[in-house]
Amino acid sequence: MEQAKGEFKAAKDLFKTSNYAWCCFACQQAAEKALKAITEHFGYPTAGHNLIALIEEVSKFIQVPNEIKTACRILNRYYIPTRYPNAFPSGAPVRMFNEDDANEALQHSEKVINLARTATGIA
Repeated sequence: MEQAKGEFKAAKDLFKTSNYAWCCFACQQAAEKALKAITEHFGYPTAGHNLIALIEEVSKFIQVPNEIKTACRILNRYYIPTRYPNAFPSGAPVRMFNEDDANEALQHSEKVINLARTATGIA
């Protein structure tokens, strides 16, 4: 959870500097670490970066609201194209993500982190 919270803080800082692509990626990473905190809490450490697969693992231990599943599906899209210059036919990721994308990513990431806080009891 500590890593998830740290990456979420970094995402908020990136948002303030208008680095929206990297903010979106940091939000995906924060959610990933939060989901892994849940599986570790239940004694079932999980590897991988796919939030959809991770949320399926989490669902074995707790009830996951559809809102969280949707958040994971959206955040999952930010894992690769936010970082790789060849992710789009033309244009760098820094030009492909905007303030609205980053704001949405922050909201979704916070929802996943809050789920993890509740599930693990770690504030």
